[in-house]
Amino acid sequence: MKQRKKSDLPEKICLTCQRSFTWRKKWEKVWDEVKYCSDKCRMNKAK
Repeated sequence: MKQRKKSDLPEKICLTCQRSFTWRKKWEKVWDEVKYCSDKCRMNKAK
């Protein structure tokens, strides 16, 4: 696979902190399910 520039990677907005975050290799197979930028935000989603 060819290298991509970071600016070419997909982005999403975190549902907890409303900040944008960029696609990561570890999320390759589950990108459609990723909703939070970090475990901290995932744990604080109810607040």
